Parts: sequence; structure tokens; C-alpha cells
Amino acid sequence: MRFEEAYSGNVFIKSHPDLEESQVVIYGMPMDWTVSFRPGSRFGPAKIREVSLGLEEYSPYMDRELEEVKFYDAGDIPLPFGNPQNSIDMIEDYVGKILDMGKFPLGIGGEHLVSWPVFKALHKKYDDFAIIHIDAHADLREEYEGEPLSHSTPIRKACELIGPENVYSFGIRSGMKEEFQYAKESGMYMAKFDVAEPLKEVLPKLAGRNVYVTIDIDVLDPAHAPGTGTAEAGGITSKELLEAIVLIAKSDVNVIGADLVEVAPIYDHSEQTPIAASKFIREMLLGWVK
Repeated sequence: MRFEEAYSGNVFIKSHPDLEESQVVIYGMPMDWTVSFRPGSRFGPAKIREVSLGLEEYSPYMDRELEEVKFYDAGDIPLPFGNPQNSIDMIEDYVGKILDMGKFPLGIGGEHLVSWPVFKALHKKYDDFAIIHIDAHADLREEYEGEPLSHSTPIRKACELIGPENVYSFGIRSGMKEEFQYAKESGMYMAKFDVAEPLKEVLPKLAGRNVYVTIDIDVLDPAHAPGTGTAEAGGITSKELLEAIVLIAKSDVNVIGADLVEVAPIYDHSEQTPIAASKFIREMLLGWVK
């Protein structure tokens, strides 16, 4: 698939027109085939692009402008509706091509299962990398109601792929008791409830390592992000998530890619959820792409 074939329509603000000249490829993964509560995250990538036009191009957090990072918005991968396995295979192949070009993959979901094929693509390229996972939910189930392909399973799959000792979860406040038990016994790192403070302790330990960051928008309290499929009370503020993004940017980790998932705009008529998501993506571009 050529990237130019994937999409026609709005692009993220200040997207560069030339793929070859760009350091970053932004791509959408419009899939919500396995959600367990409220569908609609397949419309997240398009809405985030649309509202990004209201962003300032300058970030006072990073003291950089979007012009300083060349990124190409490749649009949405045309995933086959209702087919999780084929969708996963397409995402893995697509991200593999981005990595083969030596570019930074920045994905927009879509449900959180879309991160699983990205992990697999990264594993083919990097012998050793860690995952920073920022989320309300543990996502450590082996299956959901008998189905292993579920948005409840990507982090468990990641643990099995790269080893639980290379997976670091933050902000977790929901999951089955067995998921929390697995986290405790497996050797993975899990920080419950908070993100920024535990990140301050963990980032020095990850200095010099390749790190992929996956952010589920529902780590935010529903007061800050009502537009998501599985909203969970008791979350962090958008200010804390911005602080976390800045902490990663100022650390000595080498961010090799990232995604932001689970924006479901139909549940947020104020558009505050995609507006917040677009700002987070701006900071990720300006802070994590060196």
C-alpha cells in the first residue's frame, strides 16, 4: 500500500507535504471492532486532525514550533470493517514500512488493540526496547469473554513478546484482580493512579534505552476526557499528562515511536477530548522527535 492512497481530507496542522523529507509519519488506525463497552473510537483519528487546526504552532512547554519537525500525515489505514485479524496484519505491515524508511511512527487510534501489531513491527526491528504504557486500564487480560483479540489484551501480549520486565504501566486504576496479581508477580512495573511522579523515578532507569510510548486517552478523568469508550472515574488531569509528556521529552530515553488511542468523539459534543488529544500529539512531536 502506498501511503498516498490511504487518505484524502484533513491533515494534522502543519503536516509536511513530502513523505521523503519528513522525519515522522502520522497515521490513523480507525478500528473499534473489539471494544467491550462503547464503540466509536474509529472516528477518533479524523476528529483529532480536524480540531488540530485550532492549535497554536508554538509550544511553550517545549519552546519549539511545529515547523521545526517535518512530519507527514499519511491519513488512515483503510482497515477492513469488523475484521480484527486482518486489521492487525495490515497495521503491522504498514508500521513495518514506516520503520524500514527510518521514520518515527506516530499512530492515532482507534481502540487499544491497535498497539499490539505496532509492538510486533517494532520487535522485528529492535532487539531490545521498553514500553511506557499510560492508561486507566491494565489491559493485561489473556482474553475477553473467550476472545484473545480484544482491547483488554494488548499489554499482556506485549509482556509475552518482549518480557514483562520491559513493560512500564502508569495511571492504572481499573482491571480484574488477576491482572493486578499478574503485574505484581511477573516483574513488570505498574504505577497505580498516578503518572508524573512515578515517571520521575522510572525514567532515569530507562536512560539510554529505546522506548515506545502508548497513551490511552482514558487515563484522564472523564471530567477532562468524556469522549472515550470505557471512561473510568478517578483519573489524572490533562495538566498531569502534559507534565508526563514533558518529563519523557527531557529524559535520556530514546523514543522510537508512539501512539494515542481510544478517542471516541461521539460521546463528547464539546470536543474537549479530541482537542486535548491534538495538543498531546503536538507535544509528542515537538518533544520526542529529536
